[in-house]
Amino acid sequence: MVDDDPDIREVVKDRLESLGCRVLAAANGKEGLELLEKQSPQLVLLDIEMPDMNGLDVLKQIRARGNEATVVMITAYGSIERAVQAMKQGAYDFIPKPFEPEQIALTVEKALERERLKREVEILSGQISERYHLVTGTSAGMKEAIETARKAADSKATVLLLGESGTGKEIFAHAIHNWGERGREAFIAINCVGLSKELLESELFGHEKGAFTGAHQLKRGKIELAHGGTVFLDEIGDISPEVQTKLLRFLQEREFERLGGTKSIAVDVRVIGATNRDLDRAVKEGRFREDLYYRLNVIPITLPPLRDRKEDIPLLADFFMQRFAKEAKKKFTEITQEAKERLLTYDWPGNVRELANVMERAIVLGQGSKVTLRDLSPRIAATEPEAPSDSLLYREAIDAYRRQVILRALSQTRGNRAAAAKVLGLQRTYLSRLIKTLQIE
Repeated sequence: MVDDDPDIREVVKDRLESLGCRVLAAANGKEGLELLEKQSPQLVLLDIEMPDMNGLDVLKQIRARGNEATVVMITAYGSIERAVQAMKQGAYDFIPKPFEPEQIALTVEKALERERLKREVEILSGQISERYHLVTGTSAGMKEAIETARKAADSKATVLLLGESGTGKEIFAHAIHNWGERGREAFIAINCVGLSKELLESELFGHEKGAFTGAHQLKRGKIELAHGGTVFLDEIGDISPEVQTKLLRFLQEREFERLGGTKSIAVDVRVIGATNRDLDRAVKEGRFREDLYYRLNVIPITLPPLRDRKEDIPLLADFFMQRFAKEAKKKFTEITQEAKERLLTYDWPGNVRELANVMERAIVLGQGSKVTLRDLSPRIAATEPEAPSDSLLYREAIDAYRRQVILRALSQTRGNRAAAAKVLGLQRTYLSRLIKTLQIE
């Protein structure tokens, strides 16, 4: 609270403290700015009419210093115009003098609720932004997938994400949504597995009141709620023939009817589908409509399994280490070389999801600042490097082993080729030629 009138400061301070607020009081703008430097208040009550430095000048200084606290101006009736000017400069609201304690209490409650929601959005945005770090990689397959996704992000074309379970298809769909023009609109995901035909239809398209037993009121479906944004249909290969027909009609006409309804509803949504099933085979066997498949398969993107992008394992493992260490409030800073080698050797049938689980376990059970071999789950720790397959030709076997040795050296040196060459006892130029010849990303 910044006000040069000690009586007003006292009345307001008493009233807000009775509501459970902690209040810091300043008699002038200079004192107020000093308090802001030392504290992090959620809300600033700022009088406009003060000697030496008026409220507008203080507001300018607050914003110039990068402080985004919510500011409410206090003004006499004769200076309403200045209060409006303050709002144009970033103030949230103003309270005219004289005021009742209940009035200022109500304004403060509204302002604090706004601040709470703003912080929740910042936290959520940070979490979403953090998740996009998983949409990365140096392997050829992952780079190709990311390049295609970025090109498709601004279009309305339907995207079909293909890949094994656990490869991160939903996170990838989020990234496509966020990269495009629809990024500020809704992203709504629905898992098509385990839902009956009627329930899935209701989830997608909604229903009218009385459409079926238990439909006591109108319900808008996910497609309708996502107007302007993106609908992500996970495990789309599992939907029933009846739902396939309705989805095909929607993709063709961009219109649908709620269950029990007769009115067509037009919406503008971008559809991203995902499946771990072989849809080509499902079409040939008559389990999936061919025309729907072509409607979905406009821009197919295949996410490679983790075993085919082992170059990315150190990066992903480090990301998960930092993320789970932050959540657990532990200070892990690195993964030992021995632990990294076992992570690179393991085949990862559960893909990125399994790697996340392994790293979470390591952080929860681990001690100190390093993730060690004993912190990994037993099935990972027990993994030994596999000998090249007997079916390989001699040259293929040698190349496979050379590739594995070079990948480990690069992992150990965090991608530094000069350091990796030193570890291997090779000339840097020769190592560079090997990396190119063996097609190591």
